[in-house]
Amino acid sequence: MANKSEKLFNQALKVLPGGVSRNTIFRKPYPFYADKGKGCYLTDVEGVTRIDFANNMASLIHGHAYPAIVDAVSAQLAKGSCFTMATEVEINYAQLLCDRVPSFDKIRFVNSGTEAVMAMLKASRAYTGKAKIAKVEGAYHGSYDYAEVSQTANPSNWGEVDKPNSSAVAKGTPPKALEDVVVIPFNDPERAIKILDQHKDEIACVLVDLLPHRVGLIPASNAFINALHKWTCEHSSLLVFDEVITFRTNYSGAQQNYDVSPDLTALGKVIGGGFPTGALAGSNKVMKVLDPTEPKVLLPHSGTFSANPITMTAGLIAMKDFDQTAVTKLNDLAIYAKEGITQAIADTGIGACITGAGSMFRIHLKAQPPKNYREAYVDKAEGQLITKLLDYLFDNGIMMINTCSATLSTAMGKKEIDHLVSVLKDAFEMLKPEMTK
Repeated sequence: MANKSEKLFNQALKVLPGGVSRNTIFRKPYPFYADKGKGCYLTDVEGVTRIDFANNMASLIHGHAYPAIVDAVSAQLAKGSCFTMATEVEINYAQLLCDRVPSFDKIRFVNSGTEAVMAMLKASRAYTGKAKIAKVEGAYHGSYDYAEVSQTANPSNWGEVDKPNSSAVAKGTPPKALEDVVVIPFNDPERAIKILDQHKDEIACVLVDLLPHRVGLIPASNAFINALHKWTCEHSSLLVFDEVITFRTNYSGAQQNYDVSPDLTALGKVIGGGFPTGALAGSNKVMKVLDPTEPKVLLPHSGTFSANPITMTAGLIAMKDFDQTAVTKLNDLAIYAKEGITQAIADTGIGACITGAGSMFRIHLKAQPPKNYREAYVDKAEGQLITKLLDYLFDNGIMMINTCSATLSTAMGKKEIDHLVSVLKDAFEMLKPEMTK
């Protein structure tokens, strides 16, 4: 007899491609359906409750149904959800974020991380008058044609390490888009600069995620970022950071760890307090391309739901409550988790490792931590093992992101971490015979 999730999926197949609205939540034979969340726990329609280490792909910094956000959003909803007018709360929230991050002189709110990156690349082109962008091989930056180049590169199409190919994700990607994206290797300053030099008069910006999830959730080195910064300064290009995911890693984002500041930063996820959001922030001189008071607006930009008061209200509370004390506490909890998982790996003798920074980590079924996308690449055999690991976790009360990654929320404590480590140790024991064949 079919359970409720299977019945819902059969209905969904009739009206949604593949039965889902986002491919990341698809799982065989069917996805599970959420009923409610509270704090760090998520209950599905079958009544099964799990600890949520996915947190809607890193967007719920305070977990589900955070009371202060629920109350404030409910009050705002009674007054209206969106208007063809500005609101005071967007100013208050913009001030909070600009005060929080030294590189933010101005900020423009949008509706998703993809939209924030898209606006950032277009702003870079408008400011520099150049067309090409450079990005790290394998790095994910949303679904914009240019930003997604090479994010699913594989051994059959990624080319030589000294000259990585610009490979398409979606069939039908315009060849011109591929030609306008220069792909550089991660954390390899010498190779990266040699590649950039071949396009030194054409590049509007170098796009970097400081802790790229798809590349292996390993931090960018200071040497790498310093080299890119020096190059962009010398060649009238911009250095732009994608902090859609990484902003949670420090009080002022992942950029707080580096010697140099970006010209622009794209934000999303946690700054929405559980609602759809994105933002583009940066220096006065570059953000001026968006300014409607200028005699000539270089980048006309708007959005029906940009800076809507629901998202602004939720985001303002979320980030106020994610203060320095909360950041430090959550990062310490992640260190506790990584230490426990490392010990579980050692105790079982399995060929695995853990990477990450701040309040995020990723488990690799590899003996050594990867240094770049090519080393982090998951082949078919490893992918099957990861699926078995995730299924075991799911069946034992743990929900993680489908790369076997976790993002913590302030609703968690050592009790939840201890349960994760215990279940992971059992899972490693389960996988060990297959990994030692």
